[in-house]
Amino acid sequence: MKRLTMSLVALATSATVIGGALPAQAQSQAQAPKEKEKSLVQVLTSDGNRFDKNKADFDILTEAALAIVAAKPDSPVALLADGSVKLTAFAPTDQAFRLLAKDLTGKTIRNEEKLFTALVDLAGVDTIETVLLYHVVPGSTLNSKKVLKSNNARLTTAQGGKVKVKIGKNHEGPVVRLVDKDRDAKDPKAILGALDINKGNKQIAHGIDRVLRPINL
Repeated sequence: MKRLTMSLVALATSATVIGGALPAQAQSQAQAPKEKEKSLVQVLTSDGNRFDKNKADFDILTEAALAIVAAKPDSPVALLADGSVKLTAFAPTDQAFRLLAKDLTGKTIRNEEKLFTALVDLAGVDTIETVLLYHVVPGSTLNSKKVLKSNNARLTTAQGGKVKVKIGKNHEGPVVRLVDKDRDAKDPKAILGALDINKGNKQIAHGIDRVLRPINL
């Protein structure tokens, strides 16, 4: 627990340098159809913006993003609500956050609201902000076709760290694994049934089964 506490403090400290971490990346628009500007926040809150019993959706991610913006209005996380800004988000499901909480606390918390509260109490808003920004690739709209062609690519995140893409295959089809900074934990994988969320817009998301970790916990 002491090592975990020190790691969370270090992660929270890194949040102080993320304010300018959203660089613009030029992309050719010559042949591309015009993208729409519906934001990811609009999509993620369209189910009523409430905790429920569906572990496969994104309530905890949504509430975390809204809590950060409420506490820190100038946070780069607010760009998830600006559909004119290109970005790609790897979105952990509620089950992914449950697995994170189990790793951090040793307890399985099934109630989503209690799970969200436990994570905020344990890590703090600054740490959660840093973790969320580690899931965002700014400046690019990477649909699933582009991601599947990105084997061994290192994506620079809004947090400033990198995530490596590894493409494999099993009997069900392609496997997209995201290699983060935690060498001891299982790497998150893309959920094939939750790809291309908000497709056709400048902001796109892909569901993942674990939370990306920007440090080695």
